[in-house]
This record gives sequence, structure tokens and C-alpha cells, in this order.
Amino acid sequence: MTPLLAGVMDVALPDAGFYLWARVPGDDDVAFALQLLAQYNVAVLPGSLLARESGGINPGAGRIRMALVAGVDECLEAAHRIVSFIQAR
Repeated sequence: MTPLLAGVMDVALPDAGFYLWARVPGDDDVAFALQLLAQYNVAVLPGSLLARESGGINPGAGRIRMALVAGVDECLEAAHRIVSFIQAR
């Protein structure tokens, strides 16, 4: 899944756990997540809603969190939809 997404966004495998953090094109992670859900039926969490500001900077801003909790086929389908969404923008 990561190699597929790496072609269109900054994403890497986590050291542990089942979440991927990825930088979204542009700066608005909330708009990205809402549009992805509305247009491609893929739910991700905006990173800015999951992190606290420190020194005026939100480390989650401009990123999304993807939970890899579904089956492999569903995760791959979601990755393909995310790629299509980004390429269509």
C-alpha cells in the first residue's frame, strides 16, 4: 500500500502500529479528508484534529492518518481511490 501511495504523497511505513501518516497535497488536511469521503467514499482522519498545538504549530496539520484495520483488499482499494482522488485534483 505504501509504494502505491508514495507515488502521489509523502508517506512511510510506521515503526510500529497500524496507522499511516501522510502529507496531503496543499495545506488543508480537513478539506482533503472531507472531499475524499464525499467523492471517493474513503474515510481518513485529518491530522490537525489529532495533534495539539505546541508553540503555535500543529504537527498534524497538512497530514492525514489512515488506519490499516480493514482487510488487505479493502486497504488496497482505499489506496487506489486515494491515488485517483489526488490525480483528479
